[in-house]
Amino acid sequence: MTYAVAPGGPAGPGAYVLGVDSGGSGLRVALGRAGDPGPLATTVCAEPVRTGPGGIDAGHLLDQLLPAARELLERASATASAEIRRDARPSGSRADDGSAHEVAAVAIGAAGMATLGERLRAELPGALADALGVRRVALAADAVTAYAGAVGQRPGAVVAGGTGMIALGTDLKEWHRADGWGHLLGDSGGGAWIGRAGLDAAMRAHDGRRGGSAALLDRLRAVFGPAEALPGLLYPRSDRPAVLASFAPEVAACAGADPVAAGILRQAAGHIAEAAAAVCPAPAEPDGEDGGTGEVALTGGLFRMGEPLIAPLREELARLLPGARMTTATGDPLTGALRIARALAAGDLRLPHHPTMLFVPREQETGQRGETAVHSEPRPERQGEGQAGESAE
Repeated sequence: MTYAVAPGGPAGPGAYVLGVDSGGSGLRVALGRAGDPGPLATTVCAEPVRTGPGGIDAGHLLDQLLPAARELLERASATASAEIRRDARPSGSRADDGSAHEVAAVAIGAAGMATLGERLRAELPGALADALGVRRVALAADAVTAYAGAVGQRPGAVVAGGTGMIALGTDLKEWHRADGWGHLLGDSGGGAWIGRAGLDAAMRAHDGRRGGSAALLDRLRAVFGPAEALPGLLYPRSDRPAVLASFAPEVAACAGADPVAAGILRQAAGHIAEAAAAVCPAPAEPDGEDGGTGEVALTGGLFRMGEPLIAPLREELARLLPGARMTTATGDPLTGALRIARALAAGDLRLPHHPTMLFVPREQETGQRGETAVHSEPRPERQGEGQAGESAE
């Protein structure tokens, strides 16, 4: 199959768009149409994209992405052709309009894009143009695709919690980010932080020190074996953050009956709320041009803990961001990548461009304000807020 090059103006509603999510568990690819919500089809490449001394390996990403994209496009084309034959649609209808086989835009979100994405930014736009004929490409940090999946193109903030924790917000003029510094320097309130705090409380109970939890010590022994053997199991592991985070659900399970476990989750909620307060734009006036709502969306596996974490988080957000709405993400980072691709195809990408967070080659820009900054320093405290915590992933 050959693919048409996207024209300079907005793509037709039947044009194809691709969203890509590259993370530690592999590469996910979604194919959609510019004028329709949701994906037509998705596929998964189980091998994570390699990272080396030069950053994320662009060649390895392409080796997985291009066959997956071609497979999805072939399948979609076959389905569209079958529908045309079945329904006997007249020429010029939506399914066979001139844009039906056009690859209008690709958006790729990748973990590490902001700091390790130099090769991707240098190589992918040209390679995708050569291979798929696509001329509209956006390369985003995974926090940005998480934002787009959770909030869309509205002002607000997203807290992405898993093993780590990062908050990202925008007023559609610039990005603000908080934490995401990794388990040694931050990620406060994330899964590894909660798990480590729970294991610390368990070891305190083992030693007879103040602040220990017999309930968490029981769970440590059930999960890892004898407490005194834990250092030997943990310290040699290269995936220590994930091992620590694996204990976080045990903390949540104990929180209903154990005050130490409940206290750990309250502390975690405080850290998360501080990060959200550091990045959330102030609600706009009802008639403000940005229509801001002070929305804080939660996304990621951390929040599957449910009420043991959500209830204190709701209280902390109400204290630090009075009037803000806490919501659940409407979509994941793959959904966000597809939304960015659709906006790019339509010439309506309102999320702020940035040289590392949301990179769009300058010749593609349509009506954007140019590149923006990502602010990680504390901002002035708003009326009624507590101190906004630290900044930035």
